Amino acid sequence: MRTTLIIPDDLMHKVSRISGEASKTKAVVAAMESYVKLKSREAILSLRGTLVLDYEWERLEEEELRGQRQREILLEERD
Repeated sequence: MRTTLIIPDDLMHKVSRISGEASKTKAVVAAMESYVKLKSREAILSLRGTLVLDYEWERLEEEELRGQRQREILLEERD
């Protein structure tokens, strides 16, 4: 997208230097990508402690296997 921006010279120089990009466009794109990654990471980290995870996967797997065995027995009895 083409757009006109008024960016302070000292900030543009810093972004160019830090990003290693010679082109102003590439430097701004790199800075925007970095910002999006940072904000996405912060959003994910803000969820820390809010999700309840069931770490009893082995028990759940065993229940599923038992159910599968019961279904197989019932199918064999029908035949």
